[in-house]
Amino acid sequence: MIASWIAADWGTSNLRLWAIGPEGEVIGRASSNKGMGKLDPSGYEPVLLELAEPWLGRHATDVLICGMAGARQGWVEAPYAAAPCKPAGLPPVSAPTDDPRLRVRILPGVSQSDPADVMRGEETQVAGFLAGNPAFDGILCLPGTHSKWVHVSAGEIVSFRTFMTGELFSLLSSQSVLRHALHGEGWDESAFAQAAAVAMSRPERLASSLFSLRAASLLTGLAPGTARARLSGTLIGLELAAARPYWLGQRVALIGGPLLTEPYAKALAAQGLAPEIHDGENLALAGLTAARMALA
Repeated sequence: MIASWIAADWGTSNLRLWAIGPEGEVIGRASSNKGMGKLDPSGYEPVLLELAEPWLGRHATDVLICGMAGARQGWVEAPYAAAPCKPAGLPPVSAPTDDPRLRVRILPGVSQSDPADVMRGEETQVAGFLAGNPAFDGILCLPGTHSKWVHVSAGEIVSFRTFMTGELFSLLSSQSVLRHALHGEGWDESAFAQAAAVAMSRPERLASSLFSLRAASLLTGLAPGTARARLSGTLIGLELAAARPYWLGQRVALIGGPLLTEPYAKALAAQGLAPEIHDGENLALAGLTAARMALA
């Protein structure tokens, strides 16, 4: 089938694409690991064509993109709407294409001046969440490479903070001395919970707590699954300690896939919270659909 339009979430690591039919139904899905981090501006159109080709007709098909394709290092830089603002606070920008079957536009991100912060892609998931929960007043947490804590009220992004928790986990587990302690399978829930609790109560011990993973591996044969759970718990606990003003006493919703949201849900549950959980991929599509309808 020929798509009426195409939605795309283009992140640093991956691209997700949905072909949308004439009644708003999803007629096809595709994905690629060719994210912004692997491309220069000339590489975006070929990657998009590779995925979208089955749903393109002879005439131009609208493609609406959110995420890092609009970054300074992306396809074309899209501006930031300044918080507080609606999640879709500015119109999209056009991206140059050579193939006449494509008409590409990229949604802007959201910025915050004090403290300085930016987001690209998450604001579209926020828009998708609000499309289904227009009266929501509380906190949205979007775990990931760069986790976001977003205060939402009256349909607006009021403020937000970003934490490099996922990137720190990746760097420490692959490029630090800790990598020797983490190779292997398994997971230890009790080790995760204990490490998160310690990090929340004594965040100043971070550097020492991290090295103890290496020492325990050498001296006691700490299992890799336990070490990995402790590293994850330490970093997430540190994030929750810093984000406490956001979630304490608030209604909290987690947005993402189970692999990302479940550890946060368990760490928050230990603090007496019962966060809602929503699928991030579905909300990205819902946000792109809402943006498309606003442009019609």
